[in-house]
Amino acid sequence: MTLTAFQRDVYKWVQQIPRGKVMTYAQIAHALGMPQAMRAVGNALNKNIFFDVPCHRVVRSSGNVGGYAWGTDKKIAVLRKEGVRVNGEYIDLKLYGARKHS
Repeated sequence: MTLTAFQRDVYKWVQQIPRGKVMTYAQIAHALGMPQAMRAVGNALNKNIFFDVPCHRVVRSSGNVGGYAWGTDKKIAVLRKEGVRVNGEYIDLKLYGARKHS
């Protein structure tokens, strides 16, 4: 699979999200200098084939867990296994949001 530069950048950022923390699609887009590219971040993550890119740690700005290639239930299960408390389909971003990194 040939990756675009954008996909490589997204995956690099997502790899830095610590276990038990999440970031939003908007935070990733903003970190890449493309604040309007939230959907593009989601599309890049949906195409991810690398096990070392923890796509499950990226959620919507509302705290909703959002989509996942293997389904929402699987995403929630993996997040819970990492210690993230999920209430329904929502995460408290104040508790589990990763600090922005550079």
